[in-house]
Amino acid sequence: MSLSTEQNAAFLAHGGFTPGASARLLTGVVFAALLVWGVWALRTAYVGWAEHKLTQRQLLGVAVRFAAMYVALTYFLLS
Repeated sequence: MSLSTEQNAAFLAHGGFTPGASARLLTGVVFAALLVWGVWALRTAYVGWAEHKLTQRQLLGVAVRFAAMYVALTYFLLS
């Protein structure tokens, strides 16, 4: 659903930015949060693997799940 010209002007007048800029900001925040979580998850899994608390298969599982989530979010948010 697209905003009408009047709605877009009202959004810009009251918010000081366009709806497109707001959407880009939200998308950026989601991707930043995903990347921070992914680094934390991969690092934690690597430390567990290095200390022989996780198998290599479990470490690979964490990496594959993170990659799948990143690909899925990229598809849904950027298409």
